[in-house]
Order: sequence, then C-alpha cells, then structure tokens
Amino acid sequence: MQAVITVTGKDSVGIIAKVSQKCVDYNVNIIDISQSVLKDYFAMIMLVEIDKLSIPFTNFVDEMSNIGQTNGLSIHTMHEDIFNSMHKI
Repeated sequence: MQAVITVTGKDSVGIIAKVSQKCVDYNVNIIDISQSVLKDYFAMIMLVEIDKLSIPFTNFVDEMSNIGQTNGLSIHTMHEDIFNSMHKI
C-alpha cells in the first residue's frame, strides 16, 4: 500500500529532513520524492510505502500534520486509494 504526502509552506532549512525522519520513525519507506522552491515557497510531494507502518494510518496522518503545524507548513497525507479516486474522471 502507498500514500501521498504533500508539503507546502515557506522554505526553511531541514523540511525534507524533518518529514523524512518521521517516516523513518514509523517504518515508512520513501519511494519517490519531488520538491521545488519557488522564490521563498517550498512544495514537495512524496510517494511512500506504508505496508510496514508501525502505527495506525490515521495516527500517522496526525503525526505528519503535527510536524506541519509545529513548523509553519501544510502537510497532508492521503492513502493512495483515496488519492486515485479523487483524480479519476
């Protein structure tokens, strides 16, 4: 199973490290990552594998959101099934 994590906000040092470390903490494997900085605005999309997630998925979603709130970022984590359903025509 996979999930999509999006991160947006004002650019600062360590954003990728903080998000990646939380993935490590909960045994989430990063499959692909794309990030860019537009002026002072940071945007990142991560595709992660959650098969071995060590906590319930809803708790992981909350943990990622909390990192965002603590660091002035918007972090959304969505299960791939929901993501795919939202983007089907």
